[in-house]
Order: sequence, then structure tokens, then C-alpha cells
Amino acid sequence: MSAPAVAPKGRGGVWAAAITLGVLALAVVVVPPIVQLDQQLVDLRAAGLPPSLTHPLGTDEMGRDVLLRSLYGLRVSFLVGLVAALVSMVIGGTLGLVAGSLGGLPDRLLMRVVDGFASLPHLLLGIFIVAMFAPSPYAVIVSVGVTHWTTAARIVRSEVLSLRERPFVEAAISAGATRARIVRRHLLPHLAPHLLLATVLMVPHAIWHETALSFLGLGLPPHLASLGNMINDGQRSLLSGDWWSSFAPGLFILVPTLAVSVLTQHWRDRLNPRTRSELSL
Repeated sequence: MSAPAVAPKGRGGVWAAAITLGVLALAVVVVPPIVQLDQQLVDLRAAGLPPSLTHPLGTDEMGRDVLLRSLYGLRVSFLVGLVAALVSMVIGGTLGLVAGSLGGLPDRLLMRVVDGFASLPHLLLGIFIVAMFAPSPYAVIVSVGVTHWTTAARIVRSEVLSLRERPFVEAAISAGATRARIVRRHLLPHLAPHLLLATVLMVPHAIWHETALSFLGLGLPPHLASLGNMINDGQRSLLSGDWWSSFAPGLFILVPTLAVSVLTQHWRDRLNPRTRSELSL
């Protein structure tokens, strides 16, 4: 008699994370086009108001609605983080694919470059890069993109080395298939789910680094609604008891990050339980 099936654990948390991300994504997509936010608007008569029905998350020291600015900030941070994650994946994925496909001396040389680059402090290197440009989303994308590609390179190389030992790849090599055809027809289709998962995992890291750079005044322009700028502005209000100015943008960073972590953990386990350590960033 067969054993009864065991229901997957944590399904409620996965649904909660999916709903949370869905609501935030809908708000970020729908609200900014409907409510046109004037980034330069100052209303000192409404400055420092606590949360209320009119302003659910209060107002900042300039009288600007914290909830609306947090949605704008989340939108900007998400777009910057997504593009930076894609840049990192393209750089790291290409180098990892080349290293794993060629093997031998090229593989060893490329991986030594990866190891050396990974040993550098990402945040300090990002500050050095972004300091060479004027504060803008493009500077942050370049800074985050070129400092987070090493993990992608290792993931792709590891998967390529594993795929090279598979019978269908060995059969293609025996049949005389060129290296380019093997990469295009056999390696890339199997790498696609891992690349997509690694990109999604990298987005929260890119958002955190964008927030850190903006908080230090090196990221997005000060007048632009971004989560890092809002936390930087809100720290001055903490002394006067206006805790919501920093709490709200911090919450908009923490909640999506936790939701993405839950969903990607579930996705990672379904994809292949043996790759957990490889895909951890």
C-alpha cells in the first residue's frame, strides 16, 4: 500500500508573498500615471503630519505625501534594480558560458578574474564607480551592474560544466556538432531557468545597493523620489518624532525583498533542490 501524499509545506507563505508582490506591482504601475507627482512641490502647511485618512503614511518635512512618494520611489528603485540585474546577468552569464564551454586554461584564467573581482567590497567599488558620474539612474545602473556579475558567472559556469557531462551533449559532440551549435541548441535552453532565477534573486540586492548609494547622496538626484533619498531625508525628522518619514520607505524596501525571497526559494526548490547553495547570493 503506497504512503499518502504529503502536502507541500509553506504554501500559505508562498501565496501571501505572491499576493503582496502583486498588490505592490499593481500600485506601482497604476498609481504614478494617475497621480502625477510634482517632485519639487513643497507644502509647509502640511509638513510633518502624522498618518491619517488623508495621508495614510503621513507627510514629510516638506509636506509631501509619504505613501505616494514611497510608491514612486519603489517604482524607480525597482526599474533601476531590474536593469542593473539584467546588466549583471549579461556580463556574468557571458563570461560563465565562455569559461564553462572552453574549459582548460581559458576557464582557469577567467575564474581567477572572477575570484579577484569578487574579493573586492561591492559597496565601496560601487561608490567609486558612481562618484565618477553625476547623480542619475544611469550611474547607479552602471555601478550596480558591473559589481554584481561574479555570482552569475559562477552559476552559469557550474551549470555548463554539469551539462557537458550529460549524454545528449556528448552525443552531439560525437556527431560533430560545432561548439556554437551545442551552446545554442543544448546549453542555453537548459540554462534559461537558472539565469531567470538568478536575475530575479539579484533584483533585491540591486535595490538595496541603489538605496544605499542614494542614502549616501551618490545615487539618484536628491529631489527625485527614491527610497534611499526618502530614508536620508527622514532621518532628520526622527529627532522631532516624525518616525513615519523613514519607516514607510524602509517598509517598502523590506516587504518586497522578503516576498521575493519566499517566492524564489519555492521556485528554486521546484527547479532543482541540489542547486540551492549555487543559487544563493
